[in-house]
Amino acid sequence: MIKSIHTLSLILLLNIYISCTPPSSLYRMEGSTALIKKINKLIVDSGVDLNMSIQVVSLSDDKTLYNYNSQKLLMPASTNKLYTCAASLYYLGKDYRFTTQVLARKNNLILRGGADPDLKIEQLDSLSIEVSKKYKNIDTLFVDDSFLDSLNYGEGWMWDEGPWWYAAPISALSINDNCVNFYIEPGPLGQNAVVNYFPKTSYINVLNESLTVNDTLDFKKIRIDRNWVNSKNDFNIYGEIMDTARIDTFYRNINNPTIFVGTIFKELLKKNGSTVKHLSTISKNSDDYFDLIEHQSDSLLVSAKNLMNESDNLTAELFIKSIGALDTLPGTWKTGLDSVKSFLAREVLIDTSNIRLADGSGVSRYNLTSSAQLIELLKWMYKSDYKDDFIYTLPGGGWPKSTLEKRLTSEAGLVRAKTGGLSGARNLAGYITSQKYGDVAFSILMNGYIGSSSKYTRLQNQIVKAVIYD
Repeated sequence: MIKSIHTLSLILLLNIYISCTPPSSLYRMEGSTALIKKINKLIVDSGVDLNMSIQVVSLSDDKTLYNYNSQKLLMPASTNKLYTCAASLYYLGKDYRFTTQVLARKNNLILRGGADPDLKIEQLDSLSIEVSKKYKNIDTLFVDDSFLDSLNYGEGWMWDEGPWWYAAPISALSINDNCVNFYIEPGPLGQNAVVNYFPKTSYINVLNESLTVNDTLDFKKIRIDRNWVNSKNDFNIYGEIMDTARIDTFYRNINNPTIFVGTIFKELLKKNGSTVKHLSTISKNSDDYFDLIEHQSDSLLVSAKNLMNESDNLTAELFIKSIGALDTLPGTWKTGLDSVKSFLAREVLIDTSNIRLADGSGVSRYNLTSSAQLIELLKWMYKSDYKDDFIYTLPGGGWPKSTLEKRLTSEAGLVRAKTGGLSGARNLAGYITSQKYGDVAFSILMNGYIGSSSKYTRLQNQIVKAVIYD
């Protein structure tokens, strides 16, 4: 009883605080009375203490159903990809295809990247097979990444992001997410773990100092580090693995993706019967080279679905720079992001004077946006010709191999949304099909916590369910 009275008092205080705030305030509360009470109670009961920006809007009549602090600028993290995906559909189109070319002149070749985010080893191998039919002795293989600028990392990316998948360097020539996949399993007791990796290439060096054990006393988990401080592709594997463990997979990024791709292509050419004397970056005009063969990617829509479901940062940045390349070559973050802001201001009619876009993925902590701005984008896309394609890219609750795989599993057909997470930031924005209000757009931004994100994720799920079942 005492706990109940305490909870009700907190809710009352929250309502009083908000209702006494001037209408022009960031903290304006409006919407459906019943829904306001439900969501306020969820917030109070959760015990969270952080900066929040929340808005829920009916898409049938633009009526605000819930609004708390919706104008406050917070870090969007990967919900920033909503802007990137929408702008890419607008500027590049769902049928846009990324082209990887091989050009030839005498015994020299150029491998030219077109910013394909999903280029696979098998596809590069197919190119090498065709090249090997015509050229057996290649003097110099040039790698050309000039379609995009040479900046591998975005503005505001932390200097110590290290070798993790989410911080892979950006290049017009990219493959396998610019990462190496390591597969670790137990070896004989007292010996090194068994290490396999993909792709197999001389571009990397692997030092295996791991140990197979049969007890957990002073157990040290397997770690794989790259010598990223010195920009080298030396991977050190250390720590322990239980002799009963299953295969575990680790993804680590590489330095200089352009040469990474070039080295792999050179090795594939050798496998298929062609020798390459030299590997070099492009250093001269290629006008006198002729087009030998090319690979075109699947449609941009396919890549966009991967972008939103896996929250693939590399894809996001390649999209942004490719948008930039429509205006100037090479494509840059600046030209791409300027175009995104222009789209948001000119088409979506968002006031972009205070929005900050530092990259396309949301990795940068320099990005700032509000729930209200995200809602305006979601509303516009819902009413535009891009509606079906945009929603197609968004993961649903419980979808396998997506950032919502373990969330809102019982609401799989009722929510399509993009997650966003950095240390201290947990966000969710997208669409809900509700029982009472029909289709709605929602945005929940939470910044400024310390420790585990679990209770913030749980609160977001509860808010979504409250809207669905109100």
